[in-house]
Amino acid sequence: MVPHLTTALTGPLLFLEKRILEAMTEIEHWFRLKWQEHSVPFYASVDLRNAGFKVAPVDTNLFPGGFNNLNRDFLPLCVHAAMSAVEKICPDARRFLIIPESHTRNLFYLANVAELADILRHAGLEVRVGTLIPEITEPRRIELPTGEDVVLEPLRRRGDRLVLDDFDPCAILLNNDLSGGVPEILLGVRQPIIPPLHAGWHARRKSVHFAHYSRVAAEFAQLIGIDPWLIDPYFETCGQIDFRQKQGVDCLAAKVESLLERIRARYRDNGITEEPFVIIKADAGTYGMGIMSVKSPEEVRQLNRDQRKKMAVVKEGMPVTEVLLQEGVYTFESINEAVAEPVVYMIDHYVVGGFY
Repeated sequence: MVPHLTTALTGPLLFLEKRILEAMTEIEHWFRLKWQEHSVPFYASVDLRNAGFKVAPVDTNLFPGGFNNLNRDFLPLCVHAAMSAVEKICPDARRFLIIPESHTRNLFYLANVAELADILRHAGLEVRVGTLIPEITEPRRIELPTGEDVVLEPLRRRGDRLVLDDFDPCAILLNNDLSGGVPEILLGVRQPIIPPLHAGWHARRKSVHFAHYSRVAAEFAQLIGIDPWLIDPYFETCGQIDFRQKQGVDCLAAKVESLLERIRARYRDNGITEEPFVIIKADAGTYGMGIMSVKSPEEVRQLNRDQRKKMAVVKEGMPVTEVLLQEGVYTFESINEAVAEPVVYMIDHYVVGGFY
């Protein structure tokens, strides 16, 4: 049972698909070697864009929050992958504690937490959910739109261990991206915390991720004999920007023009007639905040007050001072005449599902 995204392939992407299928043996061998060399994230999700002439990841989330959107037919695959991931971290694990985001009003997000807990329970673990919300001082049961419920319990610290009142977990699974920093209660904890604290948005940068990805994409492209640009979006960075005070705007506009010219050159070389565009987004953070699309440097210089306000802060009210400028990848996939952007979910090194 392998997740399948229905994709209409056109033009050069047919060549890309053909190359991948022809090189399947080499690709699988390459992956096996990589899994021996590198640790694999416990879980992750990747946003993909299929432009017909190229397909590329545009974001990677190490704290994925949409497991409730996966087709239930793939639950056995999720469970198998979770078993593999748990065995690597704590082979004799029996109890897992999930620490979610601190927004109890988002019932769809909490449905994700419930689904994640269900996957782990099917993998043979006792699972509870511990919250960082200070107002929750006793277990709180929350009814979900799915008809299920999730129980949030107050986290406690007992020496160097995180516990609930009657629950001492073997490991901690973070489903909280730590945008606002690392809470003191999580520091110096003896149990394994996965993903590690330094993977949170207080420390991680998208630009660093994509620099690493570019090197991997170049190696992979050489392996199967394709142009790396077909699977890798160009990007730039711009630091020390203040959207509210209009500081750093000239630098940002110049970077936009430089990136657009690089994309135009590629389009000309490949006979692509679409108009290039650039996505500007906070170099740290998620939830679709601090992001905009531009097709010229003038759009950056002419941002109105509302647009600058939208770009100035991200989740947890964190100010945006560094941005990633990324080649915009067109999306030509659609479902029911609506634009469809695929996101793929992974546990351990297995693809376990996806949705549009």
